[in-house]
Amino acid sequence: MKWFRHSIAGGLAAAVLAGGLISAAPAVAQDKHKIFLSMSYIGNDWQAEAANMVKAMAAHKSLADKVDLQVQVAGPNAQRQIQQINAMVQQGADAIVIFPISPTALNQVVKNACDKGVLIFAYDAEITEECAYNIHIDQPEAGRVTAEWLVEKLDGKGNIVVMTGVPGTSVDTQRTAAAKEVFAQHPDINIVGEAVGMWSQAVARTELSKILATQNWDDIDGLWMQVGCYTANAMQLEAGKTPEELIPCAGEGANGGRIQMLPAGTEVEGASIPYAPLGAPRISYASPPYSGGLALKLAVEALEGKDVPKLTVLPLPLVTNETIQLCQEGTWDEMKAGCNAFSPAIVANPGWFASIFSEETPEIGFSAALVGQPEL
Repeated sequence: MKWFRHSIAGGLAAAVLAGGLISAAPAVAQDKHKIFLSMSYIGNDWQAEAANMVKAMAAHKSLADKVDLQVQVAGPNAQRQIQQINAMVQQGADAIVIFPISPTALNQVVKNACDKGVLIFAYDAEITEECAYNIHIDQPEAGRVTAEWLVEKLDGKGNIVVMTGVPGTSVDTQRTAAAKEVFAQHPDINIVGEAVGMWSQAVARTELSKILATQNWDDIDGLWMQVGCYTANAMQLEAGKTPEELIPCAGEGANGGRIQMLPAGTEVEGASIPYAPLGAPRISYASPPYSGGLALKLAVEALEGKDVPKLTVLPLPLVTNETIQLCQEGTWDEMKAGCNAFSPAIVANPGWFASIFSEETPEIGFSAALVGQPEL
């Protein structure tokens, strides 16, 4: 594993630039750790936001002098991600922070990288190769808890639509399997429509439109959507439903959906229907997009010789209509006090994810998630 490199030339240059005398003992310069961010699918708001938070962590004053971060995108293609990881190792990577497109397809290339002293940190999605570090929520719990909420809301019976995520990822596989296991325990719960949503509001709209070509909103009693509750509510309003008629939706932590959860009539700056308080019946969970930033921080700690666990399980953010709380400005103190939704006046994109707070990552907050800028 590469740690620090000594550069006499770098020390001499520093002395000259400082206008000081050259010491008899050469100065020692620390090279930055070369760390790559390997992204797979990026066609949704969550991935863009997570990348912002990784970049912000690298730019924070505590890490800026230690990290040379380079970003590559493979798309939803395991073979391309494998090729890119091989190239990163050949280019002298010290660590790779990665959203893996598959929990198993990358195992051999990850093992090869580990054997060459490269640290591999996977965030949100999982890598099963034992040398890799993993940082994520309990994905099966996310699927189970939200499915149980929906079943309870429907008194154990009704027609539901299921919208899954990016196929092949551990995130999608584990959440969906856990949710369907819950639904299978209730024979009066009927899945009348299912589609792949790719964790995208736009894709969710397209796929819901296809389902609604053969049935209407009156045929559907509830929704379980990895992403798309905000869009589903908007589509119901477009179809003539009133806010009081919106059906229960168990889904993601997109800010638009959380604003819709606020009691109807709540005064929120910048709000306009459908991005407005509607009292929409919801449970909102999230894979926190700060997980990538935390993975980078832990990678640097490991490179510096600190003891880092191979598995870091993050708290699962769960928000209901009873616990929704508006952030007025998005300050660190506000978020620490428990706010979990942001005014449209400061977050224009309703698909932006609101679960950005962690006491483990004081380096990255609202500005990091929104525009990739670290805390001061």
